[in-house]
Amino acid sequence: MNTEFKIPFYAKVALISICVFALVTSMIFGREIILPLIYAFILAILLNPIVNFFMRIGLNKIISISITVVLSIVVVAFIFYILSSQMSMFSETLPQLKLKFASASKDAIHWISTKFKIDEQKINAKYQEARGEAMSNFAQGKLNQVGRVIIVCTLLPVYLFMILYYKTLLLEFIRKLFRAEHYASVSEVLTSTKTIIHSYLVGLFFEMLIMSVLNSASLLIIGIDYAILLGVLGAILNVIPFIGGVLSISLPLIIAFVTKDSYSYSVMVIVAYIVIQFIDNHYLVPNIVASRVKINALISIIVVLIGGAIWGVPGMFLSIPLTAIIKVIFDHIDSLKPWGFLLGNVVPTSTKLSFVINKKPV
Repeated sequence: MNTEFKIPFYAKVALISICVFALVTSMIFGREIILPLIYAFILAILLNPIVNFFMRIGLNKIISISITVVLSIVVVAFIFYILSSQMSMFSETLPQLKLKFASASKDAIHWISTKFKIDEQKINAKYQEARGEAMSNFAQGKLNQVGRVIIVCTLLPVYLFMILYYKTLLLEFIRKLFRAEHYASVSEVLTSTKTIIHSYLVGLFFEMLIMSVLNSASLLIIGIDYAILLGVLGAILNVIPFIGGVLSISLPLIIAFVTKDSYSYSVMVIVAYIVIQFIDNHYLVPNIVASRVKINALISIIVVLIGGAIWGVPGMFLSIPLTAIIKVIFDHIDSLKPWGFLLGNVVPTSTKLSFVINKKPV
C-alpha cells in the first residue's frame, strides 16, 4: 500500500529558512564572482541585438561579439573619461571645502558649549576622535571598494563575451531542465525576461538622460559651479530607487554651501531639486520606467533595502530588475502565483474575504 509522506508545516518553514540563509550567505561571500556575472547577463541581453546585427551583415560570430564588447568598453571608458576630467576640476574646491567645514564645525561646537554649558575642549576632543575614526573607516572602505571595482572591471568583459558566445548552449541547458510539456511556459518566461530587462534598461537610460539635462540646466541657471558634472552624477544616483533622490541633492548642496557666501543658493538648489523630483516621480518614472516593470512601491522599497544590505550600492541597482524576473517566474508557476500577485502593482479595489465559523452546540 502506497502512503503519501507529508512534511509538517514547521519542517517546511525550517527547511525554507535554512535555504534562504544559505543563499544569502553565498551571495554575500561570493559577491566578487556573482555581481559581475549578473551584470554580464543583463548586459548580454541588452547587447544581443547588436551581435545579431553584425552577424546578419555577414561577420563571424566571434568577430561580431568582439566588436560589440569592444564598442561597449569604449563607450563606458569615454563616459568615465568625461566624468573624471570634471572630477579633477571639482578637486580644486577641496581645500576650500575643508576650511568651510572647519569653520562650520567650530561654530557648531561653540554653540553647543554655550547652549548646554559643556566644556568646549571636551566637545572638540570628542569631535576630533570621532572624525579620526570616520576618516580611517572611510579610507579602509575606499580601498576595499577600489579592489572590488578592479575585480568587476576585469571579469565583466570576460563574462560578457562568454555569455554571448555560449548563448545557445545556455538556452538549450535551460530547455533540457524541463519536460516537453513545460517547453511553452519556459519559452514564455525567457521571452518575458528578455523583454523586461531590455525595456527596463532602455527606459532607465532615457530617464537618466532627461534627469541629467534637468539637473544641469537648473544648476546652471542658479549659478552653481560644476553644474554639468553634478547634474550627471545626480541622474546616475537617482537610478537607485527612493534613496537616490536624497543622494543626488547632497552634492550640489555641498558645493553651494562651500562656494557661495549666501544661503539663498542652497535654498534654490533644494527648491529646484524638489521640482525635478516631482517631475521624475509623477511623469518620468511612471511613463518611462515603471511601465516596463510591474512591481509595486512597497516591494520596491523592501528589495532595494535588501539589495543594499547584501551587495551595497550595486545590489540596489540590481534589486528592481531581479525582482521583476522573479515575478515573471512566479507568474508561470501555479503554486507561486499568489507571490507573483503580491509583487505586482495591480491593487484590487475591494476584496471578498469571509470566514466561516462552525459552532458546535455545547
